[in-house]
Amino acid sequence: MNKPLAADPAHLDTVLVEVIGSALSTIVEEMGGTLVRAAYSTNIKERRDCTAGLFDATGLGIAQDEGGSPLHLGSLMGIVDGILARYPLEDIAEGDTFIGNDPYSGGGSHLPDIVLATPIFIDGVLTAWAANLAHHADFGDRGHAHIFQEGLRIPPVRLVRAGVLQQEMLNLILLNCQVPHERQADLRAQQAANRLACQRYKDLCDRYGRDVMVAAAAELLDYTERRTRAAISNMPDGVYAFTDKFDCPELDDELELRIRITVSGDEMLFDFDGNPPQVRASVNVVWTALYASVYYSLKSLIDADIVPNAGLYRPVRIQAPTGSIINCEEPAAVNGRSETCQRIVDLIHGALAEAVPERVTAASNGANTGVHFSGKSSRTGKEFVYLETIGGGCGARATKDGLDGVQVHMTNTSNLPVESLEAEYPLVIEAYELIQDSGGAGRNRGGLGIRRAVRVEDPDIHFWLDTSRQKSQPWGLDGGLPGASAKAVLNPEARPINHGYTVLQPGDRVAIETAGAGGYGSPALREADQVARDLAEGKISDDYARQAYPDQMRELTKPDGS
Repeated sequence: MNKPLAADPAHLDTVLVEVIGSALSTIVEEMGGTLVRAAYSTNIKERRDCTAGLFDATGLGIAQDEGGSPLHLGSLMGIVDGILARYPLEDIAEGDTFIGNDPYSGGGSHLPDIVLATPIFIDGVLTAWAANLAHHADFGDRGHAHIFQEGLRIPPVRLVRAGVLQQEMLNLILLNCQVPHERQADLRAQQAANRLACQRYKDLCDRYGRDVMVAAAAELLDYTERRTRAAISNMPDGVYAFTDKFDCPELDDELELRIRITVSGDEMLFDFDGNPPQVRASVNVVWTALYASVYYSLKSLIDADIVPNAGLYRPVRIQAPTGSIINCEEPAAVNGRSETCQRIVDLIHGALAEAVPERVTAASNGANTGVHFSGKSSRTGKEFVYLETIGGGCGARATKDGLDGVQVHMTNTSNLPVESLEAEYPLVIEAYELIQDSGGAGRNRGGLGIRRAVRVEDPDIHFWLDTSRQKSQPWGLDGGLPGASAKAVLNPEARPINHGYTVLQPGDRVAIETAGAGGYGSPALREADQVARDLAEGKISDDYARQAYPDQMRELTKPDGS
């Protein structure tokens, strides 16, 4: 064991704090990498639908991996509180690992996100927690009228006691899964990631001492708070309001969502009063997911380099009516909460565009378009569940075009490569391409949406679609035009999609088209050579260019080419 380096926790050197902060960030990145490499399911090993974090003894976040998804914070931030509410400290021991996914009792923001949390003891004292989340692509072909239809609810309970797996608990969980061999292997990968994090944290304590590590973590939170307050104080004081439309396949009508943001000195109030009541559909949002959406939105606008820890939360107040779609109560269904969380980001960015227009992008695709195929594979004889969230357009920026075909805001997963998909599932990808003309015109063009066409090979394949912006368009800024809407197109013989659901037969095809994004600035101000480049790259058609950029097209088609 290394002898701890001499340091006074009451008078920490700023360089040492920075070194420890970097080491903690390295631990969570290594956690995430271990989880991906050890995972079995395509959703984790290929799409990286997972996130890792470190927390102090009370559950305050001190480090989160950058490769994870911002929305996963909504599941991670509640797990330690949920554990401590159920278990007295004296009943938590070295070698324990807790599991949870339930949005209403801590440990989740929707049921597929399963969190494992492991306490870290130093010299017999609970000092920190290692926690990771993985989206288990199971629970397919379920209802979404209320949470009891959406899958197995797991409150924060002990999965491993003093290093010994609680097999009866694991058996209960696996019995309720459609693809249990995947779940078991992925849970093992999650355990491995936590074991590594615990050892790495203990190594740091051996080097610097427990008291220094605890004091450094507290200082990192204080530093983030100071930077956050300084950034907020640079915004003009005022009240900024915005409304936007929200739709999803489960709802017949569009909803109107709203926000009022008050900037006062170095603090902000996010007021969601007046939003619709929770709905009998999967798109309700629990408070942890709401908070994660607000914190992401704020961080993305004030200082991208601020370390993502609990110090960010201190200058922020959030008000949201209980029982509303953005702060729901049990037993509201929440499986599709990411669609609503994406619109919460749009609301915040839309409101603050008045205050800091140079930092806000036009509206991105506004969805986390999820496609779910499940059934029995004739090739393997086993049940399968294939989940993918498909990217779309990213909003144009004040100085640059929006990105094409990417995940935006609350999501941060990779696509599933065609080769992996077709090797694993009875599905064939017939098209995977950017959608021409889907980005809103502007001085800077909005990003393009994605078309992914899938052909089904086996009978009775259940298909479920989560998306948004089918009835509205992603808005532009400063005169920029809106992006194209989303849609799903079936072959004529296929059974129609009803409220997001259908059953497909061999040879049926479904083409998912995600929304584009809004443009920034008047289209009349776009440079002619940029229009020419978009035409050459096939991002816009000749007809669209003549309609959106008539002056530039006249310049490009002058007979003398001048």
